[in-house]
Amino acid sequence: MRFTSTFLALLDAATSKASCTLTASGGDDSPQFLSAVKACQTVTIPKSTTLNIATRLNMTGLSDKHISLQGTLRFNPDIPYWTGNAFFIPFQTQVTFWLLGGKNIVMDGGGTLDGVGQPWYDAFAGNSTLLRPIILTVFQATDVLIENINMINSPEWHNLVNEGKNVVYNKINIHAVSNSSHFASNTDGWNVYRSDNVVISNSVIVNGDDCVAFKPNATNVLVTDLDCTGSHGISVGSLGQFPGVFDIVENVLAINIKMTNAQNGARIKAWAGPNVGGGIVKNITFQNFIESKVDNPVIIDQCYMTNATACSQFPSNTFIQDVWFNNITGTSTGSTVASLSCSPDGRCSDINVNNLQLSPPSGAAKYTCQNLNITGNAASLFPACIST
Repeated sequence: MRFTSTFLALLDAATSKASCTLTASGGDDSPQFLSAVKACQTVTIPKSTTLNIATRLNMTGLSDKHISLQGTLRFNPDIPYWTGNAFFIPFQTQVTFWLLGGKNIVMDGGGTLDGVGQPWYDAFAGNSTLLRPIILTVFQATDVLIENINMINSPEWHNLVNEGKNVVYNKINIHAVSNSSHFASNTDGWNVYRSDNVVISNSVIVNGDDCVAFKPNATNVLVTDLDCTGSHGISVGSLGQFPGVFDIVENVLAINIKMTNAQNGARIKAWAGPNVGGGIVKNITFQNFIESKVDNPVIIDQCYMTNATACSQFPSNTFIQDVWFNNITGTSTGSTVASLSCSPDGRCSDINVNNLQLSPPSGAAKYTCQNLNITGNAASLFPACIST
């Protein structure tokens, strides 16, 4: 990608300036971490060090910084504290431990961000209104590289890119699994929101929700060479949820994706019904997906969270155009291997399917569609689409 030389130059520059190395204090290490990042161009957390992050991290407005995370940042699971003090994110009513923003920022080093999610998963099971923090929110940041980092057991989403530009994640390992009967829900790998020119590459994700989700106003995004297990898929949306809001997701390429034991594979979801918003999904390509035991390997749901009657009466105002499902192979968990369900009145156009080779556990594969015209060399797999 065109970012590579820029980030290498940035890394060389950052490592040649004043640096500092942190050690655990035995108490809350957030103040010393914040102070070090403010004072030093390079901040190192050594491999043998675990810093206790017990209060929130506001690292916005940075410039030319390098965080060499070789050890661990462990977010103290003090639920009462974080409930009252985590940074609030208005979009979908989220909160976060950490805001990282500014320009020319590198974080690497092979270390770990530990969200200590188990107490949160257990608490959420008894209180569905509990707001659980995102581990890391890249916020209003330009030219960011996050590389060679492990992220484990986030209470909710692992990453949010919020109003970012030129943000690259490479070689990220995400793992969130509950050790109790309470599921590690909503532990998305990435959500990209109001951001442009984002790359997510060469990563392994084991989680309990979207592997990557393209939220409103995500544009020019490349997702490549991911291995996703247990997820809800590579998802555009959901979009059009909020009245009076126009959502855009445009120019997205998801390529070379392995999807295993997942709810969805390549997915687009948009709201319909009364009192919803609108938007446009345009120029989206899902290519070279290898799927194993996926409930819905290929899916468009333009009546998301809306019953058939309401969707017919109030079609989606989020238009879907120029979508490509190319070279998608593997197995489903049920008979339906692809479902392209659009709202009536021409809400979907230029939907292309090529080289689909998908198999159910037994019997014939079922391909379904409604309210659209399909093109491509795999179009013949779909019967005449239902009109509603």
